[in-house]
Amino acid sequence: MHGNISIGSSRNNFNRRVTRMFRNRFVDLCLSLCVAVIIFIIYKKCFKSQHYEAGMVREEKFTIGTDNQKYVYHRAMPLIFIGGVPRSGTTLMRAMLDAHPEVRCGQETRVIPRMLSYYNNWLNSEKESMRLNEAGIDKNILANAVAQFCLEIIATHGEPANRLCNKDPLTLKFGVTLSELFPNIKFLFMVRDGRGTVHSIISRKVTVTGFDLDNYRASMSKWNRMIKTMFVQCELLGDDKCMIVHYEKLVLQPKETMNSILDFLNLPWNENVLHHEDFINKSHGIALSKVERSSDQVIKAINLDALSKWVGKIPQDVVDEMAKLAPMLQIMGYDPYANPPNYEAAKMKIDGDLIQNYPGKNRQNRQRRQKDDDDIE
Repeated sequence: MHGNISIGSSRNNFNRRVTRMFRNRFVDLCLSLCVAVIIFIIYKKCFKSQHYEAGMVREEKFTIGTDNQKYVYHRAMPLIFIGGVPRSGTTLMRAMLDAHPEVRCGQETRVIPRMLSYYNNWLNSEKESMRLNEAGIDKNILANAVAQFCLEIIATHGEPANRLCNKDPLTLKFGVTLSELFPNIKFLFMVRDGRGTVHSIISRKVTVTGFDLDNYRASMSKWNRMIKTMFVQCELLGDDKCMIVHYEKLVLQPKETMNSILDFLNLPWNENVLHHEDFINKSHGIALSKVERSSDQVIKAINLDALSKWVGKIPQDVVDEMAKLAPMLQIMGYDPYANPPNYEAAKMKIDGDLIQNYPGKNRQNRQRRQKDDDDIE
């Protein structure tokens, strides 16, 4: 009798596990289909009155500013994207640009990198692509809908401006995809000494997928993988579309660095970018999010406080193996053996000799290698 009860219980447990597994898969499938349907509806609703130019949806969508001016936005406009590993100075960069009278970046949206992740999965999954094609949703329709979704978020979640900008750090993982959706984009790739980035993530307990807040060794390896993915994307975009900006240079030489950045973005010089703190939470100024972890830091003027906070905080066994754990440190221009580093004397330039030996140097072989880091914060 006890044996029968045990067998019955095991069967019940097995049945429950199977039921739960199928239920979870069914929910995932429903969510995926719902998102696809929503995008299709957005496409139909937003584009039915618009004309086409070389397969791309063009204008006319616009917002009206408080100055009663009409601000048109469309896929061919020169959008600015700020990307990089979180805690690498992306918020400071967007605040400095937000201080420019012609630019509006605004807070992180978080939904744009997620949408780009969905989009890549739809395109790269044979099964999903087949389902979408059977529903009459081809690649062109999907691209137009995803682009319009992202553009609508960017254009309308803040005040209008002549130049619109997005600061969702992980968008750079989809840099090539974004350049296909928006042909005239410019990317600013914020790079910071990975030891400083990881220490900031761990000490401030910032949740970023893949980073272990109790393990410097694992987190340095994760930083290395993530920045490698972004570096590849930046290389593929080319120098005319992606500019690498070292956080250390930005705070040590702000005027010189911002001058180069504004030249790259085809924007005129404006002294406001050096005094972003004067425009925080002011009318027509810089709006900050209460939930972004860097907001409490960018209310201050440009400073050097965070440069070497990591020194003496990383376990010695991790410090000893830093060059092996994070080879991208040296490629990105940092000395993995310097503790503390002299950032003022360091050139912080991309090491061309190391790039020559970089795994998978051939650009064509790297074009779609994003699978390694497809997680989203």
